[in-house]
Amino acid sequence: MKSVIVIALVLVLASLAGAGLFMLRKGGDTTSRDARMARALALRVGLSIALFLFILLGWYMGWIKPTGLPMGG
Repeated sequence: MKSVIVIALVLVLASLAGAGLFMLRKGGDTTSRDARMARALALRVGLSIALFLFILLGWYMGWIKPTGLPMGG
């Protein structure tokens, strides 16, 4: 379960880095560059929502158990 979450977070960061790369790249057609950047950002949002829903599903099914913070000293 942890590995799936870590892989999803890495994919979100990779998509964000790709969008930044498209934004900073010089030359070429600006409309295609903007479209690729928008597509990468939309993919990042989609992956983030999917990860959030997957975590909620894992909690509901009992795969993930919240542990909280220890309150004793």
